[in-house]
Amino acid sequence: MVKTRGPIVFIFITRLIDSIGFGIVAPVLPQLLLDLGEPDLATAARTAGLLLMIYALLQFLCGPLIGNLSDRFGRRPVILFSLFAFGLDYMLMGIAPTVAWLFLGRAIAGVAGAVHVPANAFVADITPPEGRAKAFGMVSAAFGIGFILGPAIGGLLGEFGPRAPFFAAASLAAINLLFGFFVLPESLPAERRRAFSWARANPLGAVMALGHYPTVLSLALVILLALIGTTVYPSSWAFFTSIRFDWSPAMIGLSLAVTGLGMAFVQLMLVGRVVKRLGESNTAVLGLWMAIAAYVAYAIIPLGWMVFPIALGSALQAVSFPALNAMMSSRVRADQQGELQGAVGSLTSVASILGPFAMTQSLAWFTAPQAPVYFPGAPFVLAALLTLTGLGVLIRARVRAPVRVEV
Repeated sequence: MVKTRGPIVFIFITRLIDSIGFGIVAPVLPQLLLDLGEPDLATAARTAGLLLMIYALLQFLCGPLIGNLSDRFGRRPVILFSLFAFGLDYMLMGIAPTVAWLFLGRAIAGVAGAVHVPANAFVADITPPEGRAKAFGMVSAAFGIGFILGPAIGGLLGEFGPRAPFFAAASLAAINLLFGFFVLPESLPAERRRAFSWARANPLGAVMALGHYPTVLSLALVILLALIGTTVYPSSWAFFTSIRFDWSPAMIGLSLAVTGLGMAFVQLMLVGRVVKRLGESNTAVLGLWMAIAAYVAYAIIPLGWMVFPIALGSALQAVSFPALNAMMSSRVRADQQGELQGAVGSLTSVASILGPFAMTQSLAWFTAPQAPVYFPGAPFVLAALLTLTGLGVLIRARVRAPVRVEV
């Protein structure tokens, strides 16, 4: 039996370094695309959306495969392989002579699948159902902390050129791979593994396998809509703040760092307490409402300094995904946790396919020289509407089918 504290800390570090690697390049991506030949920020935003789409599309196709492979062969080898692929991705993007190389790097990372799929399954393996919301909250906090350190580091390194953060991200991934090789235990014993099935290792099969759990499918739709909304940050934030406030990479990095700080504090310190007080379902509702409020505020603010109080004031939105993930995890069997996280990974990928395209296109449409109405906040309005729809699905599901834990 795997001891809980040490492995959870390692998974936290794994997600942290992965998040730092992602956040470290965000402040410089607009400048890199301009250096590689994009004529203006509106066009660069469209290209950035396509970069995120190709990654997400391949992750969507391969994510359930990664989850099912971890159910068959264990979490350890799959996590280590994912870390290797991310390091290769950032190295290719750092040396890219053309935009096509950026697409190649993103494709490699997408085929490997995100590390969060086997990492979340690892957490589910070693945590009892009643403690999963807190555990998922701690692991999710790595994303917020990574967005404190990553963009701040990326903004500073960006002063030395737009490629420097990519090499730093590749180095972090390599260090984490080496660390994991020596310290990562296996959480899934042989007797709990199941035979690999191609029918269940595809995006459709992974979601259809959850059809026996109607409440899980409703929660999956809520997560999908909310995730599409959250893509406004990675896909549009650097471009939105550059266009709206003429911010430098350092200022973009600082704003993302403040956002990450608030969310990390909530996920580390408040998720368990809020869930204990309100329950998982009410916690999810609260988080979605806070996300909607933040999107609307960002869409209409006239001055850049207003970003910072909004980021801190709306940090409670970070409770929604750990609560929703815990609700889903508690409703499937122990031998389906990897499959469930693969399905969740597929939802994340679908959101990352649809979201960046919709967000960057709406930003480009309303900020291009020929725009019928100049409105950089358009993608945030779209994010608010999508999240509001997800909130409606969650509230209706609670009324029609009260939550019930299946043992």
